[in-house]
Amino acid sequence: MAKRPVDPASRQTWPSADGPAPPRRASGAGQGFTMPTLQTSRARAAALAAAGGLLLASASAGLAPRPGTASSHREAPLISGQPQYDNTDVYAFVSPDRPDTTTLIANFIPFQDPAGGPNFYKFARDARYDLNIDNDGDSLPDLTYRFRFHDRLKNPNTFLYNTGPVTSLDDPDLNFTQTYDLTLIRRVDGTVHSVRELAGNAPVAPSNVGRASMPDYAALRAQAIRAAGNGVAAFAGQADDPFFLDLRVFDLLYGANLKEVGNDTLRGYNVNTIAVQVPTRHLVTGNDPVIGVNSTVSRLTASGEYAQVSRLGSPLVNEVVIPRGRKDAFNASTPWQDAQFAGFVTDPELPKLIEKIYRIPAPPGPRQDLVQAFLTGVPGLNKPARVRPAELLRLNTSIRPAPKPDRLGVLGGDKAGFPNGRRLTDDVVDIELQAVEGELLGTKNDLGDAVNANDAGFGKAFPYVAQPHSGSDVRGAARPGARASGTSAKKDGEQVNLLNAGAVEDAPDGGGGPLSALPVAALSAAGGFALAGGLLWWRRRRPAAGRHEN
Repeated sequence: MAKRPVDPASRQTWPSADGPAPPRRASGAGQGFTMPTLQTSRARAAALAAAGGLLLASASAGLAPRPGTASSHREAPLISGQPQYDNTDVYAFVSPDRPDTTTLIANFIPFQDPAGGPNFYKFARDARYDLNIDNDGDSLPDLTYRFRFHDRLKNPNTFLYNTGPVTSLDDPDLNFTQTYDLTLIRRVDGTVHSVRELAGNAPVAPSNVGRASMPDYAALRAQAIRAAGNGVAAFAGQADDPFFLDLRVFDLLYGANLKEVGNDTLRGYNVNTIAVQVPTRHLVTGNDPVIGVNSTVSRLTASGEYAQVSRLGSPLVNEVVIPRGRKDAFNASTPWQDAQFAGFVTDPELPKLIEKIYRIPAPPGPRQDLVQAFLTGVPGLNKPARVRPAELLRLNTSIRPAPKPDRLGVLGGDKAGFPNGRRLTDDVVDIELQAVEGELLGTKNDLGDAVNANDAGFGKAFPYVAQPHSGSDVRGAARPGARASGTSAKKDGEQVNLLNAGAVEDAPDGGGGPLSALPVAALSAAGGFALAGGLLWWRRRRPAAGRHEN
């Protein structure tokens, strides 16, 4: 068995997770990379299908861009018991107010009850929280923005998080505080090339204890937005959970009667957020504007090494697409190893369940329509010039922000939205439900969960996430001015249910339909490439020497 490569800077080894270490890139124009050796020709074919698979799995998750990690609240057995290390969502979008920059956001610690003291919610100090960027399509991170956290307790002789009203982040009454160091790691062919500190001992915005403790929380959070040099802005702290959906999909897919929709399960809960806003020119390479993004968390082990325990790119991939017996392995694996999960994508479970429960025919497999949407990116939209199929959230940074974003993203004719990256307002559940039921194959449907917007308004400037709910609030109660979740009846008086909840009531007439922005012919034809020629392409790659990766 080949020795796994070790990151010389951190001594972290690649997770084994049934996958080989990444081979070193072969020389020669257009080669990009080579496939690792597999045990048998049958295994090779399965892995190639898998290539289309993983993102397809993503596909089962929905029209998400390749990675994901999209919304993985308690998605795997091991990480469900370790909320400090649990990725919940990843977002990547061109900043609407600063379109020369790109914003990357990752959230952690799901289902935070705002009143959950006295310890409230903090980042783990034995973990590395990473935002990874692949800017050449080879599935390996070229840039990593790494957050590492430190604790400070001023007075151990009280149970209080704060001993009086807090008016600033350095207020002596704020008894417990966190700071973070932010570093930028650059790699070449997977090997660490340089490590540079962007911020040291930067303050973390505290948990929003309540109005008596933090009478002006917005001012506190504003103090936690920090410049990190070269036009980079950074933030770490608590926020409202921006993901909106009805999680009763797990109750036999919305109650087995179509009607368990319309309740924003995450209303009133908070998460912990890390975010960076970076000049786009610093993220891309050459003339290719497409980047692949995911977030990972690695935890320090007793042996002094870091082990990856959580991973997220596109929403709902690990939560809904990967079966329970492989979820922990997925969290420990890297995009380079995604071929092992291919079959769950090309033959997704979700449409079969919908057919069994609701008698809605599942589109026939293998799902060629989902290959590009989740594995390689869509030609003309968000496919890199050279690409290795992998589960990553792909963003074309050259597409300008939409003046009026459509919640259905590309399906709604808005190229700036999901699966081209992911914005906070994108309704990924409706998008993915409609895609997995054949929208890209021309099978029109209006599936949705009747939760069309977040319960709290998003900001107009970095970090954009909504202010966290206060411990003084009653969890689940609507905020003044909060947008409705979409539970009202349709215009014609028809009762809302799973089958029609995804309809866009205010969509303009005409205009070529929701797929006008997607090259559907390419999805279908090139899907054939991924499942046919693409499989042969993967099989013909020669194994090469191991490459280093962090």
